[in-house]
Amino acid sequence: MRYDFDTPADRRGTFSLKWDIKDGELPMWVADMDFKAAPEIVSALQKRLDNGVFGYTVVPGEWADAYIGWWSRRHGILYKREELIFATGVVPILSSCIRKLTTPGENVVIMTPVYNAFFNCILNNGCKVLECPLDAEKDYSVNWPALEKALADPQTTLMILCDPQNPVGRIWDRETLARIGELAYDNGVVVISDEIHCDITDPGKEYVPFASVSEKCRRNCIVCLAPTKAFNLAGLQTAAAAVPDPRLRHKVRRALNTDEVAEPGAFAIQAAIAAFDRGEAWLDELRQYIFENKLLVREYLEKHIPEIRLVRSDATYLLWLDFGAFGLGSEELARFVRGKTGLFLSEGQIYGNAPHHLRMNIACPRSAVKEGLRRLSEAAALLRERREL
Repeated sequence: MRYDFDTPADRRGTFSLKWDIKDGELPMWVADMDFKAAPEIVSALQKRLDNGVFGYTVVPGEWADAYIGWWSRRHGILYKREELIFATGVVPILSSCIRKLTTPGENVVIMTPVYNAFFNCILNNGCKVLECPLDAEKDYSVNWPALEKALADPQTTLMILCDPQNPVGRIWDRETLARIGELAYDNGVVVISDEIHCDITDPGKEYVPFASVSEKCRRNCIVCLAPTKAFNLAGLQTAAAAVPDPRLRHKVRRALNTDEVAEPGAFAIQAAIAAFDRGEAWLDELRQYIFENKLLVREYLEKHIPEIRLVRSDATYLLWLDFGAFGLGSEELARFVRGKTGLFLSEGQIYGNAPHHLRMNIACPRSAVKEGLRRLSEAAALLRERREL
């Protein structure tokens, strides 16, 4: 490999959320990576840093062109400059759009388990969460009767789609997206498609951009895009809303500007341009490395901890672990595993529809994955003893 993903990066002392932990603990929870950013991005940021002046920043055409080129090359959809709006993050886009496009008390549909911030964005803006649980017995496929009922409810205004789905790592196929898009359009429900994980797919796997599926999808969507997950840039607060329909785009632009989340920081523009223009080789090696980490986890669990089932996935660096054999709820499981071994995993219940699941982040050097598995094996042994009492 041209790039080094094996050497650990010491993140302690950097005010890292992920590593704000006790000594001896191993954090494999929140969705950022323990890899240094691509050298090409670091070089671009260093050049900007060396300038030494950090005043207000504009959003140049080159920023939009970087997004356009990336999505055209990598994902087969051609956005236009005017369709892209800068934002400081995907969550700010979600919150602003909920405030602009709904009134308090209306429903926002989500398919669970799903990114926990969706719940917060909906509830904090006075709306109701309308859950459509995915069918765990069928690889977390869509529960169509439930979704049809939810979208047909006259109180439903928005649907937030996650593609690929976090935390289960499912990529929605074109047929599924087309059916979702048609149901939403026909019922007057706008779809916000969070596609932030789209570039972390297994080798040979590709996601389908929602706006590329059909005219109904394209005319009725707000797409959340960003380099932050794929290139480990979350702390730089750089993202985009892609809105092909001009009337809907006007509302989104007004929402983001009213909420003051449409102005870039000093490094946000350079980071995005460098990632999309010069980060391709690094990303492809990263995807292979993460895939190999995933294979390592799968083989280890099958051989040493068969009680823990790794849910099949095609995307993200987040693994969805089913601990159902141990008979404990996810909150108690997470507390037990962390308390006994120091392994910090995300509890499944915060994502909805996850009675006994934990989420594991494997975007870290292989040595850390092996240590995480060792601790998980230690926890499993203790859980077996507890179960037999």
